[in-house]
Amino acid sequence: MTKQLPYPILKQIFARFAEAEPEPKGELRHTNAFTLVVAVALSAQATDVGVNKATAKLFQIADTPEKMLALGEEALIQHIKTIGLFRNKAKNVIKLSRLLIDDFGGEVPSSRAALTTLPGVGRKTANVVLSMWFHHPAQAVDTHIFRVGNRTGICAGKDEIAVERAIEDNIPAEYQHHAHHWLILHGRYICTARAPKCGICPIRDWCQYEEKLP
Repeated sequence: MTKQLPYPILKQIFARFAEAEPEPKGELRHTNAFTLVVAVALSAQATDVGVNKATAKLFQIADTPEKMLALGEEALIQHIKTIGLFRNKAKNVIKLSRLLIDDFGGEVPSSRAALTTLPGVGRKTANVVLSMWFHHPAQAVDTHIFRVGNRTGICAGKDEIAVERAIEDNIPAEYQHHAHHWLILHGRYICTARAPKCGICPIRDWCQYEEKLP
């Protein structure tokens, strides 16, 4: 496994990320904490682009748990049927809407433990919500971050939890809040799975990947 890069190098790497994109943003469209939870839950095994298309009209009419329950599961399916696993996701969205009303007064909770009690919301989804909406330094490790972390040595780990801890333990505190977005965007557009764009990579000089492409 790739060795973890030392702190001084990580500080230079994230300073370079910050210089290139001071305020990185997630690409899932949302209007409030509830629509963010729903969008992230829908994004499992789907693209952000696909989710955004499906939710464009949905969130105009159902942007609260109460409105989502009023819409109902079958009508919800008609909005999200272009997304993979749409039937199961629709069930979860309706169930989580009910739980938000019954257990949290209709508000999205701001703790990981509470968020993960919601159907269809795992640790990664909870961390996205904590980071994007509540501005906690939570690290949502997806396939992009796992790949980038291990390929480069930025946050090496044998599984998603280990990579999450590597980010929290090794990346300088001043870069923790945006680390998750910088790494996702880097993995999505430059350090891609099959043909990484090493020639234009801003951190090529520190990357440990042995099979760099021109």
